Amino acid sequence: MARPGWAGRYLVLLLLVLSSALFVGLGLWQLERRTQKLKLIDAVNHRVDQPAADAPGPASWSFVSFDNDAYRHVRIGGTFAGGRDTLVQAATGFGPGFWMMSPLRTDAGWTVLVNRGFVSADDPRPTAPQGHVVVAGLLRISEPGGGFLHSNDPSSDRWYSRDVAAIGRARHLTRLAPYFVDAASSGRTRGQPMGGLTVVSFPNNHLQYALTWFALAGLSMFGVRRAWRSRSNSRRG
Repeated sequence: MARPGWAGRYLVLLLLVLSSALFVGLGLWQLERRTQKLKLIDAVNHRVDQPAADAPGPASWSFVSFDNDAYRHVRIGGTFAGGRDTLVQAATGFGPGFWMMSPLRTDAGWTVLVNRGFVSADDPRPTAPQGHVVVAGLLRISEPGGGFLHSNDPSSDRWYSRDVAAIGRARHLTRLAPYFVDAASSGRTRGQPMGGLTVVSFPNNHLQYALTWFALAGLSMFGVRRAWRSRSNSRRG
C-alpha cells in the first residue's frame, strides 16, 4: 500500500508525464507546419515570377484555392462598372487609408473585383477608368469576415477586409468570381489609386514555436525525474 499523501504525488507525476507527451506532440506539429509553410513560400515565389495568364473563368472557380492560385499573375480585359466601388480599410507605408475595390465586367460576361490600389483617407474617391481596359495583377483569395479587430458591416458600408462574396451581395453583382485581383502598378497618376502595393510575405515562426514546446517538454521531464527520485528516496527511508 502507498503511504498516505502519495496519491497526490502519483497524480502530479502522471500529469507531468502527460504534459511532456503533449508538449512533444505540439513541437512535432509545429515542425510539420514549418515544412508546409516553406513549401507554400516556395510555390508563391515561383508563381510571382511567372508571366501573367488569363484569369480563371467560371468553369475553374470551384478549383481556385489559396494553395494553388494565391498570388498568381493574371490578366483580364473588360469595362469597370461605374458607381459600385467599395472602400476597404487599409494600412500601408503611405499611412492609413483604403483599398479601392471596383467591379470589372469582363469581355466574357462575368465580373471580378479589382483592387485598383490604395487611396489615403484624405483623398476624394477616384472614379474608375472609362472604356475598355486590360488589368494585370495578382490573384488574391477572398478575405471573409473582417479585419483590424472589426467585422465587416455591409449595412453601414464599413469594410475591414476584402470579402468578395459580401461585397458582391452589397453591390448586387452577378456572376462574380470568388477571388479578387490586386492591380499592378501603372505609375503614379494624380487622383488615382496606387496599385502594385501587394506585400508577398508569410510569417514563419514555427521553428521558434517548436523549440518552445520542446523546452517545455524538457522541463516537464525534469519534473518527472525529480518526482520519481523523491519517491524512491522516500521508499528507502
